[in-house]
Amino acid sequence: MLEPAQRAEAAAVLWAAQRDRSPVEPLTTTWPGIEASDAYGIQLINIRRQLAEGRTVRGHKVGLSSKVMQQMMGVDEPDYGHLLSDMVLTEQTPVEADRYCCPRIEVEIGYVLGRSLPGEGCTTEDVLAATEYIVPSLELIDSRIKDWRIGLADTIADNASSAGVILGSARVRPADLNPADIEAVLHRDGEEIARGNTSAVLGDPTEAVAWLARKVASFGVRLEAGHVILPGSCTKAVDVKPGESYRADFDGLGSVSVGFVHSTGHRPAKN
Repeated sequence: MLEPAQRAEAAAVLWAAQRDRSPVEPLTTTWPGIEASDAYGIQLINIRRQLAEGRTVRGHKVGLSSKVMQQMMGVDEPDYGHLLSDMVLTEQTPVEADRYCCPRIEVEIGYVLGRSLPGEGCTTEDVLAATEYIVPSLELIDSRIKDWRIGLADTIADNASSAGVILGSARVRPADLNPADIEAVLHRDGEEIARGNTSAVLGDPTEAVAWLARKVASFGVRLEAGHVILPGSCTKAVDVKPGESYRADFDGLGSVSVGFVHSTGHRPAKN
């Protein structure tokens, strides 16, 4: 367990790493005593900084939602991060890849809430009833930790490695498809590079959303109407570079695409 001053110091290190696009050593190396509770506190310090600068919360994302990733990290539940207003990207605008440290994308469905979810005791039935529509999405992830050498506390403190989300134009009601069984294929420059099924996310990604509602309730937070909730990836994460374009196709749900370019007037991230 860290002291409050150590949490503040760790948050400042991550803040500078993101600002300067200069990844740092794992927090678990610099502060060996760091725990998950410390990491959530560190995450919130930097979220509050960004809210103070005028950003708003647009939703949340669930990480470590596959059994394989949980086993790799030695945990038995997912983690979560925040999606802020400047993280919601559009298909029409290319993403400047070198504005990030080491960007990757993941293929997910997104839940857009029509009304707020209950907290403690939230069920999959509650989630489906509150979801206005499901959308195809690509999550942009990034790590402010060098070479993605992350432990559980590292990724939690780093806002669950969040960087952005691109939502497709399709809007489908949960009653019109089975969120737990959607095939998805990811293409890079027209060539298939990954394939998966939404059942990889806790067996049913709706369960990941219900877990999130219950989890954040313990911090006095609710998942609110209008929020976008990303339940976790159904494919492996893929490194991205300027000049590449990606498209994810979802059976019964449509597609979402994004292109990556070099940034203008920004120096590349330090390694």
